[in-house]
Amino acid sequence: MSVVKVIEVVGSSPDGFKEAVDHALHECCRTVRDVVGLEVINWTCSVADGKVREYKADCKIAFRVEDGRV
Repeated sequence: MSVVKVIEVVGSSPDGFKEAVDHALHECCRTVRDVVGLEVINWTCSVADGKVREYKADCKIAFRVEDGRV
């Protein structure tokens, strides 16, 4: 039996949505162990002078909790 916790993070990138998701996951994995899933729940962009300047991905990241601690 295992317990999974879900946190919400926002990744960003000037290069595209895939890179924004990759950045969110990469940064999360630096401090969270045993990541088991990711769900993108929203896509947004920052715009300046009529151009997309930054892509953002709002993500829910799931990871197993060690020893049943939440």
